[in-house]
Amino acid sequence: MKPRPRKKQESFSPKNSYGDQKIPRKRDDAPRLKPQKSDDLVSETEESHQDLIYGCYPVLEVLKGDRTLNRIYVTGKMAYDKRFADLIQEAKSNGAVIDIVDSKRISQVTNFANHQGIAVTVAPYEYVELEQLISQAKAQTQNPLIIIADGISDPHNLGAIIRTGEALGMQGLIIPQRRAAGVNSTVMKVAAGALEHFPVTRVINLNQAISQLQEAGFWIYGTVAESGNYLHSTKLQGAVGLVIGSEDKGLSQSVAKSCDFLVSIPMTGKTPSLNASVATAICLYEVCRQKLVREAK
Repeated sequence: MKPRPRKKQESFSPKNSYGDQKIPRKRDDAPRLKPQKSDDLVSETEESHQDLIYGCYPVLEVLKGDRTLNRIYVTGKMAYDKRFADLIQEAKSNGAVIDIVDSKRISQVTNFANHQGIAVTVAPYEYVELEQLISQAKAQTQNPLIIIADGISDPHNLGAIIRTGEALGMQGLIIPQRRAAGVNSTVMKVAAGALEHFPVTRVINLNQAISQLQEAGFWIYGTVAESGNYLHSTKLQGAVGLVIGSEDKGLSQSVAKSCDFLVSIPMTGKTPSLNASVATAICLYEVCRQKLVREAK
């Protein structure tokens, strides 16, 4: 493929982008799970080398997925819940340790988070290679979209971006290794199971990753608070890389210069900025809206 001519970016000093079918068993039919002694519980040191996922929906998605489960903490009530009983037994048969404990113990394990009576430890999240992400994205659709997070440090924002991206059918996410949140238990909780279906790549150099996307045929759109073309008047089609800036500084100057286009969400109120995950959702919806309009013609 011949190199595409790229428009020269004007001198630009980016501002803050966007602010900070089995029949369920009855209780009597379910196999009895033997409670574990306290001596058998995983040590705090062991926990630190694993990912901890908690809450009904995130754990349910993990139980249904392909990740290796190490240990499940579950209350007696949740162990016989029809949503979990068979899946817990399957996990046990695959080698997971099942701990029937009280809610207080799960609160200790999850640092008193809202665990809803169940938590699971799994091996640390495995990021995919950039080359694999690109090839998978292009194989899925003729118009793939990959999100690029430029220094998102808040794990709640990162988790929300992942959840929105997966829900709207995007192909994946790229994050930098330094000065940015990685995939941890908070991200997994906020993502609410989306990570089981949404690949994430972690790279050393974001500019090099953008260059690699461009070589693969992606057009890169950077989001800025001002100085960009309005989002709704920008044609967002083909292979798209959407860059979202950090909560406090927005796009870095080097990343902004690497973008093919800069776009802005029109703001008419007095609030000067949007949360990064909210801005991402608006941009992704506009991509979906334009796609629906094209398909309706």
